[in-house]
Amino acid sequence: MKFLFDFFPVLLFFLVYKFFGDLPASWIEAANRLPLMSLNQNESKDAILLATLVIILATIVQNALYFIMHKRFERMHLITLGILLVFGTLTLFLKDPVFIKWKVSIINWGFALAFVVSQYIGARKTLAERMMSSAIQVPTNIWQQANMMWAAFFAFVGILNLIIAYNFSEEVWVDFKLFGVLGLTFAFIIAQVFYLQKHAVETN
Repeated sequence: MKFLFDFFPVLLFFLVYKFFGDLPASWIEAANRLPLMSLNQNESKDAILLATLVIILATIVQNALYFIMHKRFERMHLITLGILLVFGTLTLFLKDPVFIKWKVSIINWGFALAFVVSQYIGARKTLAERMMSSAIQVPTNIWQQANMMWAAFFAFVGILNLIIAYNFSEEVWVDFKLFGVLGLTFAFIIAQVFYLQKHAVETN
């Protein structure tokens, strides 16, 4: 459930982009009343601009809902929102989608760095252990290996995102942003679970 909650802004980005030409004209008019927005529904190039506006607003709502439900903010949500506000605003201001495309890589590299830092600085537990130790117990060295796997995964997704952004069409990149990243994440999580189960220790 939390996984879907984390991804719903990306889903809205995808839907607005794909169905831009079929959206009610009133939605476009409402968007055009906002600063930086000047959309023409007959111009397919404007789809990414409205989708960018929507993902910014959806991520703000995501943070607000999380706070209402848990009486606190989640650090990763706030980091994502901060980066999104910078790169999304640049996209809207300069009318250039390259910034929103780079946002995906910057966020993933930021997560990769966080996993690496957690292994060498500060807390005794790595991020991987803090995320999953309630579900499974493995030796410390296995947590460290799993932690570096997460770092490598996020670094890989960041690189792959730029390869697709610069070598394929915008529509292919939008598909990758939802289905590619989501599919890779699911596959990696499954592989990680099998790896941890192989090294699980008895807690009784």
